[in-house]
Amino acid sequence: MRPDDWHLTEDVDDFLDRAGDFLRSRPGLHVMPLTWAERLRTRGAAAFGFKAPVFGVLERAGEVHAVFYRLPPRGLCPTPLTPEQADTLAARLSALGHPLPSVSADHDTATAFAEAWQRRTGATPELRDTQVRLYRLGTLTPPDPLPAGRSRVLGEQDLEQVMYWCGEFARSVGEDVTIDADSWADTRYADKRYTLWETPDGTPVSIAGMNPVIGGQVQVDIVYTPAHLRGHGYAGAVSAEVSRAALAAGAREVVLFADRSNPTSNALYQRLGYRPLADWAAYDFSSAAPEAG
Repeated sequence: MRPDDWHLTEDVDDFLDRAGDFLRSRPGLHVMPLTWAERLRTRGAAAFGFKAPVFGVLERAGEVHAVFYRLPPRGLCPTPLTPEQADTLAARLSALGHPLPSVSADHDTATAFAEAWQRRTGATPELRDTQVRLYRLGTLTPPDPLPAGRSRVLGEQDLEQVMYWCGEFARSVGEDVTIDADSWADTRYADKRYTLWETPDGTPVSIAGMNPVIGGQVQVDIVYTPAHLRGHGYAGAVSAEVSRAALAAGAREVVLFADRSNPTSNALYQRLGYRPLADWAAYDFSSAAPEAG
């Protein structure tokens, strides 16, 4: 394949016209481009503070082999690539003078592109410490017994409660975002449906969110229990409920990401019926070192 086999566009509708069928063919593995393309299509890049997005489609003989998206100032996010495909993409982007702060993808793709980018530009890749695993739901197996209490779907009347929990989650993962009534509509949290687990006296103890059905899949995102309430089965109960809701909404695939360094959450999701789909990695790029004079 050649670098010019990559078709680049800033038009999300053009991107989806070319790559929509390809993305929907493996919706779980393509969860990120499907999700962000839909967000940009419905809400626009400016709503999230992004500059002009860039999409790429690797086509040859009318067949799509891979895609990528980039939402500046964020880095590159490709679907799975072979080393050859990663090299042609690095060649295309470097020839166009596209600066890249990072790449995030399944581990093999991220590594292949990081190596290709270093060859093409001299930039030094550094693997981030935080790595995640993508899971796909097989057969849902709810906890038995469930902890005392009940689940409750949160609605418009619960917006203050939702914002509080999303703010707690964002702080726990080090996400730099303001979540309040003024900023809420412009955050990635606003398009989710949330389920809360309450104790018998009505005290909220855990929350889980799910994205809309996109391309036949639903991503469970977020799952959060305050540290002092963990160990009582609340996260398992609310995760099972939101997973059930995703299936009831018509999802063919239900996926979620988990921090690979957290054995508790990984074990929990596997008990619920989630199975590993791909390990994710991200590399940050430093500028190429100046040549010795």
